[in-house]
Amino acid sequence: MSKPSVKINSLGDLKQVKREIEAQALKASQIAAQLVIERRKTASEKDLFIRAAGKVQPMPDRRRVVLKKDPPPPQPMQYQLDEQAVLIEAISDEFDVGTLLDVDENLSFRRPGIGIDVARKLRRGDWSIQRQIDLHGLRRDEAREKLSFFIREAFKQGIRCVRVVHGKGLGSPGKAPVLKSRVHSWLVQKNEVLAFVQAKPADGGGGALVVLLMGSRG
Repeated sequence: MSKPSVKINSLGDLKQVKREIEAQALKASQIAAQLVIERRKTASEKDLFIRAAGKVQPMPDRRRVVLKKDPPPPQPMQYQLDEQAVLIEAISDEFDVGTLLDVDENLSFRRPGIGIDVARKLRRGDWSIQRQIDLHGLRRDEAREKLSFFIREAFKQGIRCVRVVHGKGLGSPGKAPVLKSRVHSWLVQKNEVLAFVQAKPADGGGGALVVLLMGSRG
């Protein structure tokens, strides 16, 4: 608000100053009221536009390059599940192993191209047993999975000779060696297995097999 332009020399001058002050105050209040009206009008128009146009998003800046995020690394758990599925599907209970076994009291196996001397050396114990697995007392599915994993890991580690204990089946219904015949079938289906024979009495006899694996390439 500006200062009054009238010099106060008398009562009349004082009244003149008062009138100027009142006029300036009125003008200021009118300007303030006009600003309020304009702000309300602008807000109303903006609200009306938003309702009519809907939610508005800024246009993408084409000068900027959007880099794709690297995919998350595979979860170890999923890898283990996939590996487990491969192991289970790799061998079947429906495989007829009978025609592939040598007809002798030990039911030994030699893959085509493996000489009979290999089976003889296995029986004599010329190959040192480096690892073993005991499947005795396991359910069929559990035994199959564990055996397949055991053979695969032994091959990866360069193990050549292992012992597989399957038991004699004395605790099975009818005392039939059910797991023994299953183990024969499963081993024949594993490409890593070159040959196997019944273990010597000191190594388990009729309740175990000595298995020769092919050499690892890496």
